[in-house]
Amino acid sequence: MDSTNSSFEHRLRDNAGKVEAALGQLLTDAGLSGEITRPRRLLEAMRHGVLNGGKRLRPFLVMETAALLGGNGDAALRIGAALECVHCYSLVHDDLPAMDDDDLRRGQPTVHIAFDYATAILAGDSLLTYAFDIIAAPETELPPDRKIELVLALSRAAGIGGMAGGQALDLAAEKETPDERGITMLQAMKTGALIRFACEAGAIIAGAPAADRQRLRTFGEKTGLAFQLADDLLDLTADATTMGKATGKDAARGKGTLVALHGRAWAETTLAHLVMEASELLSPYGEKASLLIETARFVASRRN
Repeated sequence: MDSTNSSFEHRLRDNAGKVEAALGQLLTDAGLSGEITRPRRLLEAMRHGVLNGGKRLRPFLVMETAALLGGNGDAALRIGAALECVHCYSLVHDDLPAMDDDDLRRGQPTVHIAFDYATAILAGDSLLTYAFDIIAAPETELPPDRKIELVLALSRAAGIGGMAGGQALDLAAEKETPDERGITMLQAMKTGALIRFACEAGAIIAGAPAADRQRLRTFGEKTGLAFQLADDLLDLTADATTMGKATGKDAARGKGTLVALHGRAWAETTLAHLVMEASELLSPYGEKASLLIETARFVASRRN
């Protein structure tokens, strides 16, 4: 293992620990100003859906892109935690029987199995709302205009034209398999939009020029596509124990994927090209971008 790879893995674990701790502090039973009380069972369901390990890749991208451009590290951690709340809300809702109907997530019972359907819906609702609370709160030490930019960018990445819309397209794909353009759009929305936001958020936090913001946004788009392509490969090749969730479900439901359309060899070649393109985007930053480039490689070659 080379030193860059070793540094990346150490940094990924270190940041994941920081994010887990931040989320644990945010999801305590101590109410905030303006709150009346935090119902215990709802809070426990939220914690079950969030505090269950994971690589915390999206917060990592927020923190590393902010660091690349000289942004406030404490603010980046909080924005990363907010983004993870949105991501985890989406998983809680996607796992419901009306959506993807999964009983296992990261090797544990999904929220609706551990609690009940209604509590899972409310836990997801609460996590989504809390994300914007975290961004707007005075504890997130950023100028108001940057907070507004973050709220706007996250809203559009998570909503009708982003992740939620992508999930709607994914459900529709069970009835009518989309063509290649449709699959690419679906994946860019359902999976790619939050990864794109994670990278763009670092530039917003840092107050970086528009050119940097666009460069990091494009890096996020490439990384998001690589993430989904690798996920589709794993759905075909990995087992449930390795993945911590059910595999082979897309094929069983008749959903089209780019891997199913073009084959494994094409997917592996495309992943290599995406990593190369992502690396070239960050070349103006020199050695400072090495950990982000390693992140793109990790996303493309991950095993779970």
